[in-house]
Amino acid sequence: MNRYIALIMSFLLALGFSAQGQENGHKITLRLMGDSTMADKDLSKENPERGWGQRLPSHLDTSVRVVNYAQNGRSTKSFIDRGLWDKVKKDLRPGEYLFIQFGHNDSKTDDPERYAPAFGAYQENLRKFIDYALETGAKPVLFTPVSRRWFDDEGRLKKDCHGDYPAAVFQVAEEYGLPVIDANAITQAWLESVGDEASRKYYMWVEPGTCPRHPDGLKDNTHTNVAGARKLVELLLPAIVEVIPELSCHVTDYDFVVAKDGSGDFFTVQEAVNAAPDYCKQDETRIRIRKGIYEEKVTIPANKEKLHLTGEDAMTTVITWADYATKIGPTGYPLGTSATSTVFLHANDFLAENLTFENTSGSSKEVAQACAITVNGDRVAFINCRFVANQDTVYTFGPGQRQYFRGCHIEGTTDFIFGFSTAWFEDCDILSKKNSYVTAASTPEGQKYGYVFRNCRLYHDDATSRVYLGRPWRPFAKTVFIHCGLGDHILTEGWHNWNKKDAEKTSFYAEYGNSGPGAASAEDRVPWSHVLSEGDLKEYTPENVLGPVSDWYFSEVF
Repeated sequence: MNRYIALIMSFLLALGFSAQGQENGHKITLRLMGDSTMADKDLSKENPERGWGQRLPSHLDTSVRVVNYAQNGRSTKSFIDRGLWDKVKKDLRPGEYLFIQFGHNDSKTDDPERYAPAFGAYQENLRKFIDYALETGAKPVLFTPVSRRWFDDEGRLKKDCHGDYPAAVFQVAEEYGLPVIDANAITQAWLESVGDEASRKYYMWVEPGTCPRHPDGLKDNTHTNVAGARKLVELLLPAIVEVIPELSCHVTDYDFVVAKDGSGDFFTVQEAVNAAPDYCKQDETRIRIRKGIYEEKVTIPANKEKLHLTGEDAMTTVITWADYATKIGPTGYPLGTSATSTVFLHANDFLAENLTFENTSGSSKEVAQACAITVNGDRVAFINCRFVANQDTVYTFGPGQRQYFRGCHIEGTTDFIFGFSTAWFEDCDILSKKNSYVTAASTPEGQKYGYVFRNCRLYHDDATSRVYLGRPWRPFAKTVFIHCGLGDHILTEGWHNWNKKDAEKTSFYAEYGNSGPGAASAEDRVPWSHVLSEGDLKEYTPENVLGPVSDWYFSEVF
């Protein structure tokens, strides 16, 4: 393709023209070509090495797709000769971005498979990549290689670690009028600022006996570990966004990222929780959990305050376990209900979004209680979360504690929303999976509110199911349903006394404005239940039930 035509196409692309829009439902696609400093790494044998391209997706939201073709040991020459460039050509589409970063291996004069002189084959190969990308309607972005961590005996950084290769990149970019991310200069400035000793923790400096992959230890000044890959992305991303402004609204900012594919700081949710600061007095700790099935039992202790956990999507980001009450525990005795939860939350000021909390234990009589979560914290909120189990799904544990559920899905069999706390459920889907009871409040005497459900939908997955709205686990239970849609599985009586005649005098069960086949008149409900008046509704607002919004650290949820 004539280079002058390429320049014209480059100019048009810079103005935002392309033959087609982005495909596959993604607004932006980034395709990455490079060497080991960018590549995805093998995660077997507890390998701590990561390339910055492997880490990049965890700094961008899900509307950005990152496809990483980079590979260990590759130069521009061997990338072509080994067929990797053919894969890129096959996949590349109009409007997509193509990141090109080589140089570490092109400079190896003693390796004819990889050597490509800076002002010779290296530049010609870059031109080959660029010409095809522009002809396709894609948008190439050139990178100089990231710096090696070379310090002399006096602690000074050796800056000429890539010879003529960075200059060769700039020369080609100028020919085409293309942007350059000067990764070499950016990383060198950072290395100089932190110094020799402090920068080691970001690279593959491994102490003997600490890593199965490198039992004898390692001192590698080129390749980064998990922390180093994150640091490189943090360093490079501002320059990338400057070149691609449309990325700016898709950059995420999390303190920790959990990912099963190695693109995060940790593989497990518990590791991220443990890394959060204790008793955070000011800012929240934000943890992003990338999609995946996390088979682990998680405990969030009381000292981990102001945690904000965000999943990619509740249907695909799942924390799951399978303990149950009659299971024999490590002490030789049955676990009991209180030990069954998949997640134990003991911290105040907590927010979870877009997550599933699941206990996969069955609903047989032998299994009995099996909680998905125990919520033992004050000012706790769940937004767009799913709680999946059978008996005793959600345990609102603490008397006097306040909890808020909005847009959530909660399913179970018996008493699957139960406990002592004050809890507000807004716009939630409540799924009953067999004949039984939805709630089993245990509101303490003197606590003004128990459970309030507003604008929720109660339904079932078994046409034969017949369900009570609630029964009193303790005598002073309080549960109210306001403007909820009640399916035909809700029994006309509405409420059950759990064979506790005295509880009829002390518990408070009430409804207002419910609809659907499960709604019934006051005459049809048990005589000891209540119908709220319109005037009563002023008492049932989130602020009255849960306290002033100003008391809540995560007040934006209301």
